[in-house]
Amino acid sequence: MPDLPTPQDAAEAALFSECWDAVLSYADLCTSGSAAASQLATEAFTHGIREARAAAEGTKSTGRRTPRLPRIPLLLTSVRTTAAAWEAHGQGHRLDPDLRLWLNSEKAARYTGPPLHRPLALRGLRDMQEPDAALLWLAEVEALPLPAVARRLGLDPAAAAEELAQVRALFRDRCHRNHLDTPMDANCRSYARLLDAVTRSPGAETPEDLSRHLARCVECAEAAACLRLHGGGLPSALAGGVIGWGGLAYLERRRRAAEAGLAGGRTDATVDTGLAEGKVAGPRIGRTGLLVAAVIVSALALTVSLMPFDGTGGGSADARGDSADRQPVADPGVSSPSSPSATTRPAGTLVSPEPSESANGSETNPDPEPQGTSTSPAHETDDSADPTHSTSSSCEVTYEIVNQWPDGFQASVTVTSAKALDSWSVAWTFHDGQRLSQMWDGTFVQNDSRVTATAADYNKSVAAGGTFAVGFLASWHDGNSVPKNFTLNGGSCTSAS
Repeated sequence: MPDLPTPQDAAEAALFSECWDAVLSYADLCTSGSAAASQLATEAFTHGIREARAAAEGTKSTGRRTPRLPRIPLLLTSVRTTAAAWEAHGQGHRLDPDLRLWLNSEKAARYTGPPLHRPLALRGLRDMQEPDAALLWLAEVEALPLPAVARRLGLDPAAAAEELAQVRALFRDRCHRNHLDTPMDANCRSYARLLDAVTRSPGAETPEDLSRHLARCVECAEAAACLRLHGGGLPSALAGGVIGWGGLAYLERRRRAAEAGLAGGRTDATVDTGLAEGKVAGPRIGRTGLLVAAVIVSALALTVSLMPFDGTGGGSADARGDSADRQPVADPGVSSPSSPSATTRPAGTLVSPEPSESANGSETNPDPEPQGTSTSPAHETDDSADPTHSTSSSCEVTYEIVNQWPDGFQASVTVTSAKALDSWSVAWTFHDGQRLSQMWDGTFVQNDSRVTATAADYNKSVAAGGTFAVGFLASWHDGNSVPKNFTLNGGSCTSAS
């Protein structure tokens, strides 16, 4: 962690450790490089902590509660305001181009304009008591396990679920009150009570006229998202309303980190995953660990295969020790993670099977004569002889639309590779004119309808049978069908059903 304000006490030091990873994650979305991300995060963190301290001192001196956000969303909004200051003072070239467009639009002006016109989720969260707001944010946006949230906030783990349900209802109440206080035209005002009634019941159907209105009115659509506590839309409503630009991308990053159990910089994650307390963990550590384990297993297998054995072993099982016959090294028990290190072929090769992994080299057939055929350059012949390999099954893709709104959507592409990869590039073709605007866990290039996503620095390596994913935001107009023609490193992939 870079130089940050000196913690005033042990409690604040723990907060620093918990919050830094979130701030850096969002700053990375907002900037064009890691150096700029670190600087933006440091400046925003410093400004945010000063703002939080000033608010706390004001509360102590006056005895009156000052409405404010809990620490993490407060620091994330500080990232946004610091980015706006960079843009205003000639450092905008260090920011993401889409963020720069957003900062100069009416959407950004809502966050600094009149309080009654600011996003409803932001107003609702500020109106809650800070412990309640922190519980809601950590559980919904940071996606931390509820026992970990309870430990962080000093709650009874057994009662945490019930308390979270009460806090969700409280947030809805605050948002409903703020929605009614918002200056609205007569048309929006006429739908206010109907919107409240429809969003209260999980099974209520939205009338057609209300649906058409929500498709046209941004403010009422935001209200619907905040008031509807069922259906899983609350995290998106919170992230988008409080953070603003990049809120959904940030939400997806935190969800993936929580699912991996490797939320970097969060001390509660160490309790759940067995990591050392205080150690900064991240998804790249887990991937690197898998790769190192694969290399170790490969080295041990190769060492055993090169050990001298007595006799020529023309027809015995000892023939597996012959240095000229490396086929049994790729035993099914260890071949998947170690095959990239045990051979000299590039790990990213997906279409052609590895001869050393061929089933023709199993223990039941140690005769070197059939094994010699696996070195033939005719890979198609090898594939037909080896039912365990197929160019069509070298990878499997799952495409998921996570969220969708009238002119845009959020989606993810998850790929499972049968082969170990040193790097990857996944591509697909849209058929309805969809255009990507932002991607995380990878970089993208779009040429007409064809999109190519390449690995980030931290997730290039993938173990055999391993999975990686990218998420993105995109626009759509006339349709939003599932893309086709998925490829991985040039080889075709099958789509998961």
